[in-house]
Amino acid sequence: MSRTMAQRRLLEGLGVTVTEETAYRALLRHGPATLSQLAGETGASAAAIRRMLPRLEDLGLISRVAGRPLRLIATPPNVAIDVLVARRQEEITHSRAAAALLATEVADRAGPHPEEVLEVVTGRDAVARRYLQLERNATGEMLVLVHPPYAVDITDDGENRQRAARRGAPTRGIYGPLAFEEPGMLEHTRRAIADGEQARMGQVPVKLAIADSRTAMLPLVSDENRAVESALVVHPSALLDALVGLFEVLWQTAVPLRLSTDNSIEAESWPQPSDRAVLALLAVGMKDDAIARQLGLSPRTVQRRVQELSGRLGARTRFHAGFLAAQQGLLP
Repeated sequence: MSRTMAQRRLLEGLGVTVTEETAYRALLRHGPATLSQLAGETGASAAAIRRMLPRLEDLGLISRVAGRPLRLIATPPNVAIDVLVARRQEEITHSRAAAALLATEVADRAGPHPEEVLEVVTGRDAVARRYLQLERNATGEMLVLVHPPYAVDITDDGENRQRAARRGAPTRGIYGPLAFEEPGMLEHTRRAIADGEQARMGQVPVKLAIADSRTAMLPLVSDENRAVESALVVHPSALLDALVGLFEVLWQTAVPLRLSTDNSIEAESWPQPSDRAVLALLAVGMKDDAIARQLGLSPRTVQRRVQELSGRLGARTRFHAGFLAAQQGLLP
């Protein structure tokens, strides 16, 4: 085995330094060795190896062979690793016990300090990471007000699949009129609904995500034309309660959104699947160009369909057509 291979750290997670691991692995290869022999194998001095002995023995990686001169022998890997793992598990248990004791000290206070209620996250990448952490750690329910721009790349199919696989909490989402301006957002939402999300259309005054009614995240600057460069994370407080209440009020007034994953057209049905999609997007106030981008149609085709649908429904305006479709239960 080369010196480079020896330097690859395999025991780092068990608290073994690179020099300690190098010495241990050299001893495994060589067999019982004196200090000078081990020094030659590792490239370190005999004095350095001698200084390292107490630590290697404490870790249970080596032992001394009886007799003179001093010779060292490596502990078999299966034994050594079991000892290291048991020690690390004991340390973790003690740390968790310490965390519980510290938590009781916090609980003795009258309430959280103001600086513990609000957390400011700056930088586009940091915001994206914090949102994914919020989503991944949710166990009860995710509440989301959907509005561009988005913290994560909704066009990354690989990342979307990984997020769907990791997501354990059910989600309720309210999509505002501008939510589907982003190319690919309609398909992204269709997949989310297929994965179990409850989606509605309604007014969205601000981007918002709430995990388990215990942590909320919203942008510091609300501008659909700019990426989310900074965000505010809100921990349990009266402000968080207000944000949860805001979501519930908006949820009650929002209209259910159901987007079919089947793009086939049934000639005898009314409205046809493609017309249902147009009506759904009309209901949230989207313009013809935005609808065309989402459905992969030309603006002229969308204009013609809107006119035909409005005439069939007896609608006075395009928004009225969406409203009548929702009222008559024609939305997907």
